[in-house]
Amino acid sequence: MLDPKLLRSDLSGVAAQLARRGFVLDVAGFAALEERRKALQIEADKLRAERNAGAKAVGQAKSRGEDVASLLARGDALGAQLLAVEQQLDLVQAEITKRQMELPNILHPSVPDGHDEAANVEVRRWGEPRAFEFTPKDHVAIGEKIGMDFESAGQMSGARFVVLTGPLARLQRALIQFMLDLHTTEHGYREAYVPYLVHARALEGTGQLPKFEQDLFAVKGDPGFYLIPTAEVPVTNLVRDTIIAPEDLPIKYVAHTPCFRSEAGASGRDTRGMIRQHQFEKVELVHIVRPDASYAAHEELTGHAEAVLKALELPYRVVALCAGDIGFHSAKTYDLEVWLPSQQRYREISSCSNFESYQARRLQARWRNPDTGKPEPVHTLNGSGVAAGRALVAVLENYQKADGSVSIPTALAPYMGGLKSLEPGVG
Repeated sequence: MLDPKLLRSDLSGVAAQLARRGFVLDVAGFAALEERRKALQIEADKLRAERNAGAKAVGQAKSRGEDVASLLARGDALGAQLLAVEQQLDLVQAEITKRQMELPNILHPSVPDGHDEAANVEVRRWGEPRAFEFTPKDHVAIGEKIGMDFESAGQMSGARFVVLTGPLARLQRALIQFMLDLHTTEHGYREAYVPYLVHARALEGTGQLPKFEQDLFAVKGDPGFYLIPTAEVPVTNLVRDTIIAPEDLPIKYVAHTPCFRSEAGASGRDTRGMIRQHQFEKVELVHIVRPDASYAAHEELTGHAEAVLKALELPYRVVALCAGDIGFHSAKTYDLEVWLPSQQRYREISSCSNFESYQARRLQARWRNPDTGKPEPVHTLNGSGVAAGRALVAVLENYQKADGSVSIPTALAPYMGGLKSLEPGVG
């Protein structure tokens, strides 16, 4: 949520900032609502003052032994008028809040201009793509020989699901354990185990609702739940309705969870294989920081996700997303894209975003600024550290051999029980 004070003081400026995204702000509608709110607030304050003055007059009249019937009647009338005005004020404020919740975040000045991913800017690359002496296969052709089963998954759940068995399932588990160990022992994160089902309020707090409801899986019941689309949701909600002492910042969490997405906006894209699934595993990094430290934290968080790919010796690049391709609630995002030999291009494996105070305002997540002594919104950041399914895809493709086997990356050897490679027919 944007700062309501900013919307009231510089609505045109906010509209100009949001226009970078291609978002058209209804300036006239917002302005009319704000004028109505102010008028009702003034009227409510006036009626409240009159009612309070009347109550005082009743007390004084009683002390003098005077008849107070007319004063009491006036007080009742003022109370009824005040109630009616307050009800109107609540309705107007609810509409303002609804519109505020539908606004995207303001972009950081360093975000490149542009309308779509073609305008994203490469920041750096690491590693050289391997030169194969044979035509590399994609992860599906490799995986189906060693324990990747789309047919069984399709029979029980439909498209965009997979079953992994044997050493291949162990390889995915090894990736997850490796990432958790790396982030907790070397990068200073606190591991968290969190619910996979959350209420709508949690998703509103992090910005998935109301904008992206079609991308979520709702679970019917009373109360209703949603399956989490990312661990970002429950982990960031850990600081909801809190005031954090400055000495307790920064807070850095890492969590492994399954993630569930309907992929409603991705119809027809990446239908083959594990690139875009309804259910997938992810190791998520979340930072809660002081506002003046958030962009340093953004670079740090991105570096921690990069460390995973470096340790796995997977070539990748870092891309700064442009204004038209960035997430709805992000102020700035870096995507990490890993090299896939079968596609001869880089594909996203992690998004690392700074939301500034956007989520914190929704969550009422604050810290006590020692310079002012007042509670102020913290800044929140998160990033995949990294997506386990896509990391598995990248390992299968980059470590494949001509005979269909797959070498185990050195970093994963301690987690694989002595296995040196995955062999066809052993899944």
